[in-house]
Amino acid sequence: MAQAPLAIPIPHPELGEIERAHLLAKRYRCEYVDLQNFKIQHELFKAVPVELMFRYNFVPLEQHEGRLIIAVSDPSKLMVLDEISGLLGQRLVTRVATLSQINELLKKTEQSQRVLEEATEGLTFDVLSSDDNPDENISIERLTSEDDISPIIRLVDTTIFSALERRASDVHIETYDDSLLVKYRIDGVLQLAMAPIAREHHQTILSRIKVMSELDIAERRVPQDGRFRVRYKGRLIDFRVSIMPTVHGENAVLRVLDKESMSEKFKKLSLDVVGFGEEDLARFRRYIKEPYGMVLVTGPTGSGKTTTLYAALNEIKSEEDKIITIEDPVEYQIRGITQIPVNEKKGLTFARGLRSILRHDPDKILVGEIRDAETAQIAINSALTGHLVFTTVHANNVVDVLGRFLNMGVEPYNFVSALNCILAQRLVRQNCDFCSVLVEYNDEQLVESGLNPEEWKDFKFREGTGCIECGGTGYRGRSAIHELLELDDEIRDMLLEKRPGSEIRRKAREKGMSFLRDSALQRVRAGITTLREINKVTFIEAMR
Repeated sequence: MAQAPLAIPIPHPELGEIERAHLLAKRYRCEYVDLQNFKIQHELFKAVPVELMFRYNFVPLEQHEGRLIIAVSDPSKLMVLDEISGLLGQRLVTRVATLSQINELLKKTEQSQRVLEEATEGLTFDVLSSDDNPDENISIERLTSEDDISPIIRLVDTTIFSALERRASDVHIETYDDSLLVKYRIDGVLQLAMAPIAREHHQTILSRIKVMSELDIAERRVPQDGRFRVRYKGRLIDFRVSIMPTVHGENAVLRVLDKESMSEKFKKLSLDVVGFGEEDLARFRRYIKEPYGMVLVTGPTGSGKTTTLYAALNEIKSEEDKIITIEDPVEYQIRGITQIPVNEKKGLTFARGLRSILRHDPDKILVGEIRDAETAQIAINSALTGHLVFTTVHANNVVDVLGRFLNMGVEPYNFVSALNCILAQRLVRQNCDFCSVLVEYNDEQLVESGLNPEEWKDFKFREGTGCIECGGTGYRGRSAIHELLELDDEIRDMLLEKRPGSEIRRKAREKGMSFLRDSALQRVRAGITTLREINKVTFIEAMR
């Protein structure tokens, strides 16, 4: 039976990492171990699957009397320790080390580093099937199980596998004069995936990715775009690949499109889970149920615009209405909706596809993105002639949208008449539920964040300290913040008169509109995210 932890206070997040690790070790009666100059037992590391070490953030130290001694940063996660024990089929003895030291050791001993030692020139590649026969896809399980597989192929596949295990949305491969860096974008933030790779392997790694994506290996001077598919845990996952030449060689970005997993989630997707405030949610629901007009969602790339529109379509779809979408690409499939992928190589652009859609007798239309004047004009005309049009455009906030359309050469009167509402959106990282603690800020820190110290006095802010579950970041998952501009006659007139943005915002606030910063502060009050995170995503406004 496990001993009860000593009555020692939970370490405060402001303590140093080593001090915190010492306190945790004392609290849970574990031994603290300094991994700074730890001598790695290579045979022991080879015996433990590298995916497990990365997933649970632990390192094996030694095998002693039939037990495996491991170092973790948080010994309080007993269920995680039980899971490791079950997966390895061994009884464990736990030691405590700092998360940064564990991560450093994992980087040094990453499987990719071991396979790179064996890498040689003149490697051969498996040529994948063309689009005409999409059933023959790479299976990570098949590739990693073959003994005669080349080290570079194994490295690329391990990188992809680890990205999927760690919930990455993108894999970045960056080339420098002396090395190659692999980074994962997790919850919107880039994190180093492994130790730098020697520069000499750059071309073979990029060639492998090009072969998988059916791109031209010989072409290194112009950007290339492609895609490939892998089988992971029984489901097919698409990767969208972009190759870009730089001064030091080519860079690659692989976007993960897990359609099957997301399609399952999207069956139950609604606006309730997107992150709206109560008032904005009620108003937005009213606009998506209007008989005609345009619902416009704006924000930078990767701010969840498409997800919000899918959630809206999911709520309003019915057997009585025909809903058609045109997207680039169709990232998630929704049953009951006709979805068309843009294919510019074959001449199917947003504008051409939108014209065809209008001949298919739709009730509601979703245009994935408005990029040019022709698409904008057709979408506006559709909204003015009895269709409900959902679309997105890249702009910083709701007031900047008009300028964006005017730059495309759109007639302001038609555009403003067609609009029902404009929704601006951003994503903020959520606190990790496993390691969140309550902290207080002093008056100086509150003023720096544009907050009134009197109003926020004695408020307990919730922050993640970093643990195994969140990979030491303190955040796990993301939530949306919004601002919704309703187009009444007064606001329409101000937009047509090209009044300054500050004036329009002031009038909108008088009418009860809350801005992105207000929405973000609501998330902080609710303990969903941190002050530091919202300061990174929204502008700090003057104290009020």
